Amino acid sequence: MSRRKLVFIVNPRSGVERNKQVQQAIDQIIDKDLYEYEILHTQRAGHGEDLAREAAANGVFAVVAVGGDGSVNDIIRGLYGTGTALAIIPKGSGNGLARALQIPMKVEKALQLINRGKTEMIDIGKANGKIFASNAGLGYDALICKKFANSNRRGLAIYSWLVTKYMWLYRDRSWTIRVNGEELKRKAFLINVANGTQMGYNFKIAPDADWTDGLFDLVIIRKFPKILGGLLAYRMFDGSLLNSRFVERIRTDRVEVSAPDLKWMQTDGDPVSCAETVVFEMLKGVQKVIIP
Repeated sequence: MSRRKLVFIVNPRSGVERNKQVQQAIDQIIDKDLYEYEILHTQRAGHGEDLAREAAANGVFAVVAVGGDGSVNDIIRGLYGTGTALAIIPKGSGNGLARALQIPMKVEKALQLINRGKTEMIDIGKANGKIFASNAGLGYDALICKKFANSNRRGLAIYSWLVTKYMWLYRDRSWTIRVNGEELKRKAFLINVANGTQMGYNFKIAPDADWTDGLFDLVIIRKFPKILGGLLAYRMFDGSLLNSRFVERIRTDRVEVSAPDLKWMQTDGDPVSCAETVVFEMLKGVQKVIIP
């Protein structure tokens, strides 16, 4: 039986020594009887998308994203519309996509998962035509993603500091939401359109979201007393966010959200400029992913 082909796409920003460790682990753990493989490194923003598209055109079995949520999102954009599977070696900060898919955080265990080769077709979302896999958001979470992207530091400590600082500084917006045949008006802190369960660092924005049900979990965190911000953050960690009286969840496969002077959204943790109206659309079962 001929061996399947893997292409590993590595984001070199994680550091030379860490990349050497990843390459050594790949060489030691990947089953050579099942797979042949090559390891490529991105050289610029968006390069992962180009490399993934080229790999898919060459008929590889899977492209393995070695990096964080931004790297994974790039590769999904390159794989969209092809039959090539996605696999993930989490090497980013939040790793929301990998955590939501229950991909092990340890490189060795993630590689063993690839050896098993179990796949599933998952849903993908579009926000004004831009692909996202885990979630997209407007309001406060888009602001945090923008501030985090502009920070020279990474990790939970800086993320938590930004969350706390801007919780007090951020002003709630008035939103118009068109969903399931209704037009809703909401004064809200943030609006998140979730396909997966979390935003990274185990912050669960939609604890019971399902990658395969063809529906988004539209999560609206309405205006709340800022003194309760810590409690809401804790609810994200323990998976009880939807029990808060300030949180509303609607399931849908399409939603349109508008706000005056809206300029930014986030898709899989990356800040993206946007129009004052954003249309979110579900694409059911379009991406093959290697899963536990």
